[in-house]
Amino acid sequence: MRQQPWIMSWLAAAAGALALLAPQSAFSQSIGPSLHPSISVGPRIGTPSMIPMGPRSPNFHTGPRYTPPKTGHTDRPPSGVGTGVGIAVGTGIVTTMPAYPQPVYEQRIPAKVVAKPSGDGKPPAARNSAARGPQPSGPAILSLAGRPHVRDEVLVEIAGLPSEQVIDDLARRHALGRLEARAFNLTNSTFLRLRIADGRSVETVLRQLQGDPSIRAFQANFLFALSGNETASAPADALPAGDPAQYTLAKLRIPQAHSLARGNRVLVAVIDSGIDATHPEISSVVADAYDALDSSEPAHQHGTAIAGAIAAQSRLRGVAPAANILAVRAFGSSAKTAEGTTFAILKGLDWSISKNARIINMSFAGPQDPALSRALAAASHRGAILIAAAGNAGAKSPPLYPAADPNVIAVTATDADDKLFGASNRGNHIAVAAPGVDILLPAPEASYQMSSGTSFAAAHISGVAALLLERKAALSPDAVRKLLISTARDLGPRGRDRDFGAGLADAYRALENADGTVASSTAATR
Repeated sequence: MRQQPWIMSWLAAAAGALALLAPQSAFSQSIGPSLHPSISVGPRIGTPSMIPMGPRSPNFHTGPRYTPPKTGHTDRPPSGVGTGVGIAVGTGIVTTMPAYPQPVYEQRIPAKVVAKPSGDGKPPAARNSAARGPQPSGPAILSLAGRPHVRDEVLVEIAGLPSEQVIDDLARRHALGRLEARAFNLTNSTFLRLRIADGRSVETVLRQLQGDPSIRAFQANFLFALSGNETASAPADALPAGDPAQYTLAKLRIPQAHSLARGNRVLVAVIDSGIDATHPEISSVVADAYDALDSSEPAHQHGTAIAGAIAAQSRLRGVAPAANILAVRAFGSSAKTAEGTTFAILKGLDWSISKNARIINMSFAGPQDPALSRALAAASHRGAILIAAAGNAGAKSPPLYPAADPNVIAVTATDADDKLFGASNRGNHIAVAAPGVDILLPAPEASYQMSSGTSFAAAHISGVAALLLERKAALSPDAVRKLLISTARDLGPRGRDRDFGAGLADAYRALENADGTVASSTAATR
């Protein structure tokens, strides 16, 4: 029987309506490109066929391809750059771009972390701000006035492990050249260091990056300076044997503390300039080294001095002579000081955590840095004790970072008479004080130096933290902070203050409190 045309039309329309009402099949839901910006589709970073690598870096890692979950990351911050101001300190700071090394691409499977700020020693407002992460607040967040940075670079953070195509497309969209790309375990993301080759300012490029849905965060590549001065040097044969001029030992009660602990095998990462690992004072304590700059520069005075303050064990005596040092070069050398960038510091921090560093010494200072802040929060969440120099910019300086970060123990410097080092930064974020004026320390090529600055005070506190961890390995970053503060000897105005924090650290009393043999005290004693 022949069907009428109107019947056929009616049947077709009914079938279409039923299809619209029916749920989509699993097959229809799975096809088509993913819209989630963090999902990788294509070769992973470091695929030799895709990238002209040159000689393979010894730090090159490959592994199974990682696809972030479609539900996203619980610690994902808003896009944009963070708020806050800061001034990098030290001599020799320049804002020209350093020479470009051959890009190194590293890839590891990131681990999911939840950033968590730690407690005492920080103003409540700072703790709340850190918990929220950097908060966009309109065009003002893009101002870089007074914040030293590389003048023709930007950093871009992408969630997870993006494909080569995603990275290349992003760079082309914004007319940027790719210098480096690295996946960071700490932040579960990939950072790109991108070059501005057409004369646009960093501020202009940051404004143009706003609104790009493939980007988690973006910012300038900030500059940081080391917080110490080397005032004189002498060959080893010019010094008597033993520990001359080391008033630090008595001030911190180190001889008594060494009857309880010497920092045995506690890993202390020193993110600094190059360290002379052949120096007799530290040759047996440097356990591993990493060069975030991939440079051929010689060892630098500052990094060598910091390592010696922590663990010297020949003519001098470090605070924790049995600790192990992870030497991280993130600062390039210059005539009088050394400087480092956000990107190099992030690489050093990520490597240190991968090596299970329990303590990270950061004797440098600079502007507030959103990317570094997120990485520090993640490192603290993993149990790393973060210690930083307050900075040497003086009483009128705003807080410098990373010392002012809520996850960091900020240390100021005192002299042999318990007077504050005149160049020290002040602020409510200062936790404790330690000797840092006219300190005898090792220098490259088996020589020695007299050094001053909050850098060396911070190194001494890193040594005290190593003693505490040998005594009680399970101590958390919060617990170490509280032990240092509660056992410090009050200096200056009674109680905590903006100059000395809780006062001069007392290693022996802190160790006793770690054991529970002396009741904890919230008020420091004179």
